[in-house]
Amino acid sequence: MKPRVMIIRAAGTNCDVETQYAFELAGAQAERVYIDEVKQRNLLDYQIIALPGGFTYGDDIAAGKILANEIKYKLRDQFLRFLEKENLLMGICNGFQVLTKCGILPALSEYFEKQTVSVIANDSERFEDRWTNLKVYNERSIFTREMKELITLPVAHAEGKFVVKNDEVLEKVKELIAFQYVDEHGRDAGYPHNPNGSIMNIAGITDKTGRVLGLMPHPERFFSRTQHPKHTREKIPEKGDGFFIFKNAVNYFKS
Repeated sequence: MKPRVMIIRAAGTNCDVETQYAFELAGAQAERVYIDEVKQRNLLDYQIIALPGGFTYGDDIAAGKILANEIKYKLRDQFLRFLEKENLLMGICNGFQVLTKCGILPALSEYFEKQTVSVIANDSERFEDRWTNLKVYNERSIFTREMKELITLPVAHAEGKFVVKNDEVLEKVKELIAFQYVDEHGRDAGYPHNPNGSIMNIAGITDKTGRVLGLMPHPERFFSRTQHPKHTREKIPEKGDGFFIFKNAVNYFKS
């Protein structure tokens, strides 16, 4: 049986088709579901939920805030039951912003806790659209198992700076880092390697279980060698670095 994936979209979502295709390429059965229809579905019919990239509701209040409130105040119980079944949840870019603002990540005490981290406007005060190098902590999440320590994925956001409430939260979040921005040699570096000014160069985090992942870079935009800008000039592997994030999620339900 192929694991079933629900990709939740709303007005302004624009990466749902690519995310669906990436999951299907990895061996899942994926479908896109509009947020108003989610309440009519049984989330337990699915094994994976993905919140894709885009600009839900135009990011009019703050990036991902409106969709975060819809999930927190209208779908809280359904999401809790889904997570209690040891299913997987991933938020990409806007989806990561949503997970932080509804309190599902970092879940230092419980899901839907009072917000302790956020993703805010880039230090550059501009939209950053570039390829980034990422250090992977592959032991911390189901999604990152056995991945290379250094990968490349593109970012495309105006609000990607990861921040924390205080030093106490930061100490706990350090153990949940899944991805960090680095230079091409895997070393800590500032702008433009860190495109947004995130604290500790954080590009993505997981929860304590490793089953919930949020990241700003777009794995669905590099699942094939032809998506890489240097694929005609350099020898790029057939499967892009992002493919393995989706494959790990699918394999979790096949093992």
